[in-house]
Amino acid sequence: MSVIPPEGSRVRRAPTRTSFDPMTQPWVASTLKFGAVPSAHLTPDWLRLVLSENIERPLDIPNESLRRFPGREGPLVEAAVLVPIVMRSEGLTVLLTQRSAHLNDHAGQVSFPGGRCEASDVDVKDTALRETEEETGLVREHIECLGGLPRYITGSGFAINPVTALVRPGFTLAPDAFEVAEVFEVPLAFLTDPANYRFHQAQLPDGRLRQYYSVPYNQFFIWGATAAMLLGMCQVLSEAATPSP
Repeated sequence: MSVIPPEGSRVRRAPTRTSFDPMTQPWVASTLKFGAVPSAHLTPDWLRLVLSENIERPLDIPNESLRRFPGREGPLVEAAVLVPIVMRSEGLTVLLTQRSAHLNDHAGQVSFPGGRCEASDVDVKDTALRETEEETGLVREHIECLGGLPRYITGSGFAINPVTALVRPGFTLAPDAFEVAEVFEVPLAFLTDPANYRFHQAQLPDGRLRQYYSVPYNQFFIWGATAAMLLGMCQVLSEAATPSP
């Protein structure tokens, strides 16, 4: 987990916008082969056991790597996100952000805290920690990094390296108003039940179909890359809790 771009490699690219409303596309209930993670397994110690490695095997989530938005062809932009699991006394939660509506990339979408890798970052963990503090104010002293989920390629041309982590409560948030519209938490038990995920298909202007998952929670619509990475973590944890004979 040490992919860092060379100095001076950042190029400002054209904004991207989806050609459809992801909330209104037809959907069916999830038919995935893995089940909900038993609540008894959702403890910090068990998560350390399962997630404290770099998981690289293919997972049952949509593959966006073969479809690029116009203007987003060419070399991938390396990025890293933190998957922050907060150790609340009433149950574990995942901290997420809603991005500001004016941003060039993934505007208004729910995402993990994170961003582009910089040449000054030691590795992708360092990127995820730096970007998390810059975006939300959550400092690394409260964060225990675990391992990594599979690298995820987006249609907008990003190669996202998800870094799983446990977060000790007692932190104070100071979101960057330019980048972050809201910071919120979702129970991990909700996100590790595939029955809460919806499978969508959207018709694109060029005639192709885009397939993606969503996992709505209260007023938040979590979809696309973030939902896919959450579903991938759900699969990893579910299969660890119920190993094959």
